Amino acid sequence: MTRTVRAGSKRLRYGRYSEPYRIYLITATTENRAPWFQEFNIGRLLVDCFRGTESNTKTLAFVVMPDHFHWLMQLGDHVSLSKVVQQVKSVSAHRINKHLKRHGPIWQDGFHDRALRREEDLQAIARYIVMNPIRAELVNSVRKYPLWDAIWL
Repeated sequence: MTRTVRAGSKRLRYGRYSEPYRIYLITATTENRAPWFQEFNIGRLLVDCFRGTESNTKTLAFVVMPDHFHWLMQLGDHVSLSKVVQQVKSVSAHRINKHLKRHGPIWQDGFHDRALRREEDLQAIARYIVMNPIRAELVNSVRKYPLWDAIWL
């Protein structure tokens, strides 16, 4: 399998700053947009990795799409954003590869993050995140999509 690196993907890391207790919206994409998470059990492996960071983060909302995820989370103290995302991607890749009895990359290099301002409407952002499967026409109701959660819903 040939690895494709998006032009400018390394620049995603430049200027990244981790602020304790800041809320971030994280997006990460699978290698070559492979739809690993079409299979529910594979998606649950990723969800378990979000939950596994709870000593360093607070998950507010997430959705796992076939080839990427959106994760709204609050960073804890004494940990960097890059470390937390790297942990999720590394542990999930290991578990997915083990489950599928394969070797190789699962994730595209890097990730996108957006630090949210305190005055932003977090519930509106969470609604936008969990509505992704409807906008992608995967389901016609979020109730029919199993790989999402939000603390407000």
